Amino acid sequence: MASTGKKKKIDREFIIAAYMNYVLEHDGYPKTVYKFCIDIKVSEEDFYKFFGSLDGLDKNIWSTFFTTTANAMHKNEQFEHFSSRDKMLTLFYTLFEMLTLNRSYVLFALKRYDMPLKNMTQLKGLRSHIKEFAGELIETDNDEKTSRLVKNPVAVFSEGAWLQFLFLLNFWMSDESPSFEKTDVAIEKSVNTIFDLFDNTPLNNVLDFGKFLWKEKIMSN
Repeated sequence: MASTGKKKKIDREFIIAAYMNYVLEHDGYPKTVYKFCIDIKVSEEDFYKFFGSLDGLDKNIWSTFFTTTANAMHKNEQFEHFSSRDKMLTLFYTLFEMLTLNRSYVLFALKRYDMPLKNMTQLKGLRSHIKEFAGELIETDNDEKTSRLVKNPVAVFSEGAWLQFLFLLNFWMSDESPSFEKTDVAIEKSVNTIFDLFDNTPLNNVLDFGKFLWKEKIMSN
C-alpha cells in the first residue's frame, strides 16, 4: 500500500531552520555536511543545491534575516513614500524584531568563537545588504539637493550605518528590558542623530544620545 504521508519540501528555508535547530539542540555546530544531512534526513545533493558549505550556510542565515526584513517592509504600500530617515528607522526596528524572534540562535552564533572579530565573519553578507540599503537612501537624498556642497558622501554614510548596526546589535545583546524597550529607544536616538548630523542640524540630539549611552553604560556595569 502506498504511503499517504506528505513528502517534506526541501528548500533553503527548510535547511536553514533545520540548521538553526541543530545548533541549539546540540549546543554546537555540525562538523561536516555529511553528518548534518544524516541528522536532518536530507541528501547531500539537496544541501548543495542551496549552499556550498556549512560556512556559506552560516553567512546565508544573516543575509536571510535581512531579505526577510526587506520583504516585510515592502509589503507596506506606504513604505516607498517614507522619508529616508523613516526608512532607516523601519529597517532597524523590523530587523531587530527578526533577530528577537531568533534570539537564542543569534546569541549563540555571535559567541561561537573566543575572538570577537572571528564571530563577525558570518555577518559579511549582512554588511553588504545594510551598506547598500543606506547608500541608496543617501543617493536619493543627494539627488534632491541642487548644490554639490551639501551632498553627503555615500561611502561615509553607508559605512556609518553598518557601524551603527553593530553598536545596536551589541546593545540588544545585553538589553534586559521588557520587550527590549531600551533597544527601541537606542534605535530611535541613533538613527535621528545620524540624520541630524548629515542634515547639519544642531547637536542637541547628539548630546542627548551621548547621555543616553553613558547612562546605559553605567547602569549595565
